[in-house]
Amino acid sequence: MAPMTRAFSPNGIPGADVAAYYRRRAEGGVGLIITEGTWINHRAASNQDSVPGFHGQEALAGWQQVVSEVHEAGGCIVPQLWHTGLIRRPVSQYFYPEIEEDLALKVSPSGYVQPGEKVGEGMSETEIEAVIAAYAEGAETAERLGFDGIEIHGAHGYLVDQFFWEETNRRTDRYGGSVRARATFAAEMIRACRARVAADFPIILRFSQWKLADYGARIAKTPQELEVLLAPLADAGVDMFHASQRRYWEPEFEGSDLNLAGWAKKVTGKPAMTVGSVGLSNDMTASLGGQKAELTKIDGVVQMLERGEVDLVAVGRMLLSDPDWPQKIRSGELEAILPFRAELLTELA
Repeated sequence: MAPMTRAFSPNGIPGADVAAYYRRRAEGGVGLIITEGTWINHRAASNQDSVPGFHGQEALAGWQQVVSEVHEAGGCIVPQLWHTGLIRRPVSQYFYPEIEEDLALKVSPSGYVQPGEKVGEGMSETEIEAVIAAYAEGAETAERLGFDGIEIHGAHGYLVDQFFWEETNRRTDRYGGSVRARATFAAEMIRACRARVAADFPIILRFSQWKLADYGARIAKTPQELEVLLAPLADAGVDMFHASQRRYWEPEFEGSDLNLAGWAKKVTGKPAMTVGSVGLSNDMTASLGGQKAELTKIDGVVQMLERGEVDLVAVGRMLLSDPDWPQKIRSGELEAILPFRAELLTELA
């Protein structure tokens, strides 16, 4: 199950309804659930008080119940650890009312929220170290609560991705400049997470080319650049790369049919997870715009698995529509799959 922000955790605390939501998907045959993004323990991580946090006694008690429910239903689950960086504007004061705007605007590599828009100053090394420590704390907490691993949200233009992308990372120190240097922050953070958990505790990194602010963005323009970017992350302790695409069937680079996940596996040798409109005819943006999403076969992604190009497939909207989708796919009950409705993206599912 792909991570999907739901915003149904008042004051950042996941309740019984959240536990029931995830349990229902495990009962429906999902083998691995990646939770919605959840805020690490850093005072500038959050941009919405109804998105769950991953710190504080009440929030962690809620997540403990989620883990118990999913495991009881036979599923595995990992939290997605999240920091929005400058995309958190306007300044959030949900968890830390005393936060000052000028501090919030320093939570990015070099103050850019998107190409050409500089709204603050870059993070100091002290500030970088504080964020890294918060991620490591989240990893340790996840293992203590009984989660089956973690996923780090390094995609879509949020904080980790702001370091990857040359348009938002204009630093001239060791954290910026070359493709390799732009991987330094994530590599140090992953290494810190790895140091706080068992050697066999899985760490997944979600990354993307596209950003919320720019669907045509690229952090790697060639397979060679992708290898330079991902290799230090694999060396630091990433066990699997979760390559976020809007449409899984689209090749990533000219001259090859491999999609982004396929290339991640090829250049790192690590397992890879693909995602993007699985089982549906269009992407989420089109759904939000009111375009009807038709149900489609999944032959293409099955072939990717059979060829060994990818190792896992993440499914998003279809599991909002029909929690039993995996069981129905497995048993061939395709006519029984519930149609997707766009309103499910904004209502309790």
